[in-house]
Amino acid sequence: MSGETPRPPSALLDGLTTSVIVLGADGTVRYLNAAAEALLALGRTQATGRALADLLRGSEALGEARRRVALTRQPVASRELLVSPVTRPDQQLLADCTVSPLPDGDVLLELVDQTLPSRRARGAKLLSQVGGSRLMVRSLAHEIKNPLGGLRGAAQLLERELPSDTLREYTTVIIREADRLAALVDRLLGPGTAPKRVPLNLHEPIEHVLRLLRTDAPPGVDIDRDYDPSLPPLAVDRDQLIQAILNLGRNAVQAVGATGRVAIRTRVLSNVTIGSQAHRVVASIALEDDGPGVPAELRDSLFYPLVTGRPGGTGLGLAVAQELVTRHGGLIEFDSRAGHTVFTVLLPYGDVHG
Repeated sequence: MSGETPRPPSALLDGLTTSVIVLGADGTVRYLNAAAEALLALGRTQATGRALADLLRGSEALGEARRRVALTRQPVASRELLVSPVTRPDQQLLADCTVSPLPDGDVLLELVDQTLPSRRARGAKLLSQVGGSRLMVRSLAHEIKNPLGGLRGAAQLLERELPSDTLREYTTVIIREADRLAALVDRLLGPGTAPKRVPLNLHEPIEHVLRLLRTDAPPGVDIDRDYDPSLPPLAVDRDQLIQAILNLGRNAVQAVGATGRVAIRTRVLSNVTIGSQAHRVVASIALEDDGPGVPAELRDSLFYPLVTGRPGGTGLGLAVAQELVTRHGGLIEFDSRAGHTVFTVLLPYGDVHG
């Protein structure tokens, strides 16, 4: 039909890894290739005729670029735009974008997904911080051990004076937790010894953490769990894993304040890269909160010791957690914006490829 933009050659464009979308003068989708279908998680027929803003959240910058191109008839490029498909709101993508003019006022939108390369670079950066913080963590562990001994001794003395078994249950918890922390400190002070791994159902130590968090949390904070029952057992150091997840959980509870929501979610992930290592199967333990988010000025140094955005905070919790997880060959990643912060513990099952 004369006067219309010719339909792009589908067979050729469907072979590209770049997402290609043709937008009409009114901003509606006229065509998309196979890569764009995958990015939007929507079929070609379902997307055609709909406004891009109805398909892709965070596309305001793309809409502005389209309007500029329509006026100037010159291409516009943007880097590292954060977008998410409306059909998958929890899936955030980092994309480079080029908008180019086509005949009759239409524009060609090219999106290159940079999420995986960016994630690999970020993971490598997080791992590079571990070596620098390890020496400081071990130095601070020395300062922790002596007060733990005093705490345990005081609990034992108090236990002898308590009149009932019910009350002595509390001192038993104090003594048990002091012993667990003392053992953890001994390992932190050790010469980089490997974790004492035992095959575990990961939900058992996570449940232990949940009980501790619910004891500490204000009444207005909801703490939920969402477990994947197919999560296979994994050989881990139980005490080290408890401490890492507990540090993350306490940060989440403190972030939401007197009211809010914290959730712990487990999943099995496949084909995940941790640093430079690719793993076929990885256990994911995600702690999510609806607090204000990590301040922008702290994001690049968040896992260093003594870095904290909270008044009275020590800045040790995240550094220790990252140290303990990396001893298992894993990594803690995070994604944060106002109202949605997720710290994810990635623990590989040991099969490396790539």
